Amino acid sequence: MEVQEIIRGGGFAPFDGQVLRIDGTCVRPYAVTDTRKLSVEVAEGAEGRLVLLHAAPVEAEIRLALAEGARLSVTEIFTAEAFVSLSVAEAAHSSCSLTMVQLASADLSFSAALDGREAGCDLRGVFLASGKEHCRVFVRIGHNVPDCRSDSLVKGIAGGEAKGEFRGLVYVAPDAQRTDARQQSRNIQLSRTARITTRPQLEIYADDVKCTHGATVGQMDADAIFYMRQRGLSEAQARALQIEGFVGDIVRRCDIEPLREALTEAVAAKLERM
Repeated sequence: MEVQEIIRGGGFAPFDGQVLRIDGTCVRPYAVTDTRKLSVEVAEGAEGRLVLLHAAPVEAEIRLALAEGARLSVTEIFTAEAFVSLSVAEAAHSSCSLTMVQLASADLSFSAALDGREAGCDLRGVFLASGKEHCRVFVRIGHNVPDCRSDSLVKGIAGGEAKGEFRGLVYVAPDAQRTDARQQSRNIQLSRTARITTRPQLEIYADDVKCTHGATVGQMDADAIFYMRQRGLSEAQARALQIEGFVGDIVRRCDIEPLREALTEAVAAKLERM
């Protein structure tokens, strides 16, 4: 079943408006398909799940605000070209987890402001660019107070003449001591004409921190493909298994089972065309 059909099913709470307030009383995930201008407010101590689907060309501005102790899990899916600005402001002890999948040309600018002690932000994303598509992911995590944590991992695959781009920044403010921040960009180019550029950065103004960042851009693992072919798989099957393994940990992170299954199928279908 396709992603859109799953989201329109009865397991979700559809929302059509500009201001969504989450107080923890709704156990179903909220689903938003008109994302052009959206504000989400998560009440103190509340937990919620949110699905954002960009299924048509759109320019969107989305703002998330988490009160003290709030927890929000977000799954964001691009099946059409969209230009999206997504920002989150987090109070003390709050936590925001974002899983992002780009299945078409798209541009995501994600920023998180950790404004309260012991706030946490986790981002896991993947983009799949084929043909002449262009996928961009810009990430900025601001550690503005002490004792906050962030972890971002974005993976990219580009084939044909496609282009992928990642730019990330972890900012640690003066006196934001005991910051724990990690940022990784990992990418595979499937053809000589595909291009992926990556630029993770750290900007640190405190001295008691744990901050790491890294980036890789490479080709398929020829040794692994050879190993699998020795066990009876065709080259196409071996390549598909390797790529599915590369992106699988991102897709499996979606905590909504029917949506996770639909995303897995959508990713597999996209990979077959690359």
